[in-house]
Amino acid sequence: MSDDVHLTASASDPSEAEGWWTDLPWLVNADPERVLGLLASDADSDARLMAAVYRASVDVHRDVPSWVRRQLLALDAARYGDRELSARIAAVPVEDVDTEPWQVLWSTGAQSDPHFRMNPSGHTGGVDAVVTTFSDGRHVVVTGSKDRTVRVRDLETGQPVGGPMSDLNGRVWAMATEVVDGRPCVVTASDWAVLAWDLATRRQTGELPGINGEVWCLGTAVVQGRPCALAGDDDVSVRVWDLASGEQVGELTGHDDFLMAIDTLVIDDRPHAVGCMSGGKVWQWDLTTGQPVGEPLPGHDGEAWAVATAVVDGRAHAITAGYDATVRVWDLVMGREVGRLVGHEGPVSAVVTAVIGGELRVVTGGSDGTVCLWELAAGRQIGRELVFPAPVHALTVTPEGSLVVGFGGDVAVLSLHADPDSTGP
Repeated sequence: MSDDVHLTASASDPSEAEGWWTDLPWLVNADPERVLGLLASDADSDARLMAAVYRASVDVHRDVPSWVRRQLLALDAARYGDRELSARIAAVPVEDVDTEPWQVLWSTGAQSDPHFRMNPSGHTGGVDAVVTTFSDGRHVVVTGSKDRTVRVRDLETGQPVGGPMSDLNGRVWAMATEVVDGRPCVVTASDWAVLAWDLATRRQTGELPGINGEVWCLGTAVVQGRPCALAGDDDVSVRVWDLASGEQVGELTGHDDFLMAIDTLVIDDRPHAVGCMSGGKVWQWDLTTGQPVGEPLPGHDGEAWAVATAVVDGRAHAITAGYDATVRVWDLVMGREVGRLVGHEGPVSAVVTAVIGGELRVVTGGSDGTVCLWELAAGRQIGRELVFPAPVHALTVTPEGSLVVGFGGDVAVLSLHADPDSTGP
């Protein structure tokens, strides 16, 4: 994130006028110390919501450019449940910066003002996993947390759908969804257990056997006509289970490190898996045989935490990221690195691929609290990064182009329509 700071008030300072807090361009562009002084002195109830929004992430936006403050204020207005105010803030003009190609649809947040309550996430720990699926005729967001719960929200409204799923045997590190016998299933990976759940009933349908330690990642695929789950724990093994029967039906072989991240794809009509290991190497397996495909790729300097797959010009690719703050692009057919996506200032913990506006895109999230959108073929960042008030550990993108972000203990949903001609600073 750029550290250029512009803290000059606008030419027409409205602070002496009644209702000054409604001048959104001034609030976005003015010196934060000037704004905070006025917020502290104004007791008008009509100003309290704006004051609460402004203060919510002031520790982050106090010393940043105005375009970052605009993003954070728009996010925090949505966290307080005012989507109309959020949209108006996002449209505020900022010098030399276009209107952002996104809009916050809704977000959760913690209470930070005695007069107003944010939309609570329900989680008391960090959100490390987000997935979306359909259940009971609606599109839902499912979040998993360090607080040992899984919660469900309506994707469109952000409202909770039913109560939480608990009894998860520890922190939820990863989740995946699959349809089993015509019903939506959620699989959770946590400390010492991989569990399958019927999403409609919120009831556990089984504990998948063989797990003897922490499980940090999870994948699903259809293997020989059967919906399957894949996961590994700290005994190095990577198991494959039939989700309908709950039985182990295979195991991936050849590696000698712990599995940290996994994704699946189809190559030549056969299901494959790509995994990132604790030593940084990247492996590929044929899921029908469980055997590795080719030699492991050299990978990252340290643990690799995230992987996503995509087909580029008819060739299978993997995008991996990790502790070394790099995002690397691999041609799985050639077996070599073909590019890097450079933009984050710290470890990168989430990577997803998506088709947005008919174009293949990569979305990455990191410990620096930013989300970046990339044009994979050109290896360039599209637009400016999205900034959040906490590290980003979980991402997904819906087929309709909605971006779901897990940041700290909260979750936000944004519409995302990338302009390929808009480049970052």
